[in-house]
Amino acid sequence: MDTNREKRKKLAYVARRYYLEDQRQSDIAQELGVSRPLVSRMLSEARELGIVEITIHEPGAQSARLLELLQHSGFIRGGVLVEDGPDSDATNQLLSQGAVELLDQLGSRRLGVGWGHLIGQLVTWLESHPQPLSSVEDICPLVGNASIPARHYQSNENVRLMARQLGAVPHFLYLPALPESLEEQRLLCSAEVYRQIRRQWETLDTALVNLGDYPSSPDFASLVRYGSLLQQQRACGRMLIYYFNEEGTVIQSDQDFAIQIPLETLRRCPNIIGVCSANTSAKALGGALKSGLFTHIVARSHLVQTLLES
Repeated sequence: MDTNREKRKKLAYVARRYYLEDQRQSDIAQELGVSRPLVSRMLSEARELGIVEITIHEPGAQSARLLELLQHSGFIRGGVLVEDGPDSDATNQLLSQGAVELLDQLGSRRLGVGWGHLIGQLVTWLESHPQPLSSVEDICPLVGNASIPARHYQSNENVRLMARQLGAVPHFLYLPALPESLEEQRLLCSAEVYRQIRRQWETLDTALVNLGDYPSSPDFASLVRYGSLLQQQRACGRMLIYYFNEEGTVIQSDQDFAIQIPLETLRRCPNIIGVCSANTSAKALGGALKSGLFTHIVARSHLVQTLLES
């Protein structure tokens, strides 16, 4: 008889009764006809021999590890990762909270804000969780206003509401995000209202930029601005109204008439936070990180894990 094997089987039996079947040590001792201290020693020996392995899942530990991997890869300096909520709306609210917490960590004072669904969710979160002690003093839009009624694309309104909840001074851009043509864009950008917002952009210390997927069906405006360029260069994601591919190349067109912060100005901002929504894909996040634009991200832990495993 292999006494060592029998001993390990007995240790495994005791461990199973205690750890998996929730039996008390005194009950196990009575069942086996031994003392309770002996059962305690058997459980200790089971751990020492590797029969029992105890894993502690500390809250936030996985997110911290994933964030550290991104930092060591040289993509970003920091950020906030959140766990998935029960649905997309709940996850977006957690992401919104994470973005506001990151602004506080960075001590952001002069903030520029993009647009999109997640920015709208962030405004909603702030309305329920005002931050009167926020470090943000001035806030402005990074992109003009959309012609559609959707709230999350109304840049000035989002800035107004955020400023109220953060105790900051709002600065507005009274121009459309997508004029009718390149000629109209040039005319509008020669106006004083544009020069005023350019001065705000030049002094930003933090930019909060939405990260999303490139739509499977391009809208009319992007077709006019880019023609077939987005398809040719395999666009996978968008930030503000810029598009980029998986290699991190921001795709640019001579016919782009969008009114938004110029890339060269954005690059000079000390802190550029890429904020993903619950539906942002790993492909879009990967392309954004490779662009070298972003210093920080706010994203789902599972999204980052998927990206690192791909």
